[in-house]
Amino acid sequence: MIKNFTPSKPPKRILIIALRHLGDVLLCTPLISSLQKAYPQAKIDILVYSSTRSILDGNPYINDIICVSNHPSLSQYILLIKQIFRHYDLAVGTQTGDRPFIYSLLAASHRISLVPNKQSKSWWKRYFVKGWAEFDDVNTHTVLQLLKLMDVLKKPKDYSLQATKNLALPLNLPSKGYAVLHLLPLWEYKRWHISGWKQIAHHLQSLNINIVLTAGPDQNEINYVNKFHQQLPSAINLAGKTSLGQLSDLISHAKLFIGPDTGVTHLAAATGTPTICLFGPTNPIKWAPWPKNYHSDMPPFKKIGNQHINNIYLIQGKGDCVPCHREGCDQHRASHSACLDTLAAEEIESIINLILIN
Repeated sequence: MIKNFTPSKPPKRILIIALRHLGDVLLCTPLISSLQKAYPQAKIDILVYSSTRSILDGNPYINDIICVSNHPSLSQYILLIKQIFRHYDLAVGTQTGDRPFIYSLLAASHRISLVPNKQSKSWWKRYFVKGWAEFDDVNTHTVLQLLKLMDVLKKPKDYSLQATKNLALPLNLPSKGYAVLHLLPLWEYKRWHISGWKQIAHHLQSLNINIVLTAGPDQNEINYVNKFHQQLPSAINLAGKTSLGQLSDLISHAKLFIGPDTGVTHLAAATGTPTICLFGPTNPIKWAPWPKNYHSDMPPFKKIGNQHINNIYLIQGKGDCVPCHREGCDQHRASHSACLDTLAAEEIESIINLILIN
């Protein structure tokens, strides 16, 4: 369901509010480019967490990136309010939570937003915005959910993700073909087993493909990959050594990327590189990586099964409960997921062969 809104005159300043994780912010980029093409004279700013700013590096459609801490102090709140208060002609809310909603109220008198359904305790939020699209957490891909805000405005949609641009010094890329393996997701319940990673790494090496290991800047991630590297010393270990822009550049020149359900896998999809993503409890209809050159209002992936759309090869763990939409078998972020614990490396090897040999 949507409620349309047509501004009386084209907005000159637009604020998009996207206080989410890295991958979620990247999935906002089709909305950003759609708004810029709909209102080419507008300056578009985006409000994000400081920790996600770099995922938008080099985006040509953004005028300014406003950052806020995940847990702002009172003085930081005051500074942010001064920065955004009635500074915009249109505020665009990409979430249904309270804090983004309040920011949109402060930023502009004209607001559009995703809103909770009428069964939610926050159903009333729809009455404080000019136009809205009802949030669906099950049957609508996140990219398409965000683009429903263009339906609210009755404007065309741009379905293309904008991959992060490298604004730092270029990396010395391997001289021959290589595959990027990104072992660790943000949450443990999305993690695949080390024995599987080791098996497919050896399989890639048997095909004369170099292995490049990557990870984010968190020390726990770096330690995890360093430990794996000890078992595979011939691999190139770049864990914690790249910016997101450099990582995007690295992946864009790779023969193949393999990763779990995490933000970097969404980035890999945006580069156009063949991407194998390993899914367990997560609903692929909602959260699968967005395929390059996919332009449709239908979700690219179904709920169940291994699937291939354009550059994305989605491998799903097995089990009658998959996808359960929960945080692992023990229902917390540090839980294991049996569907990933039992996912066989041979399934990934067959897709590797399809991409690199056939």
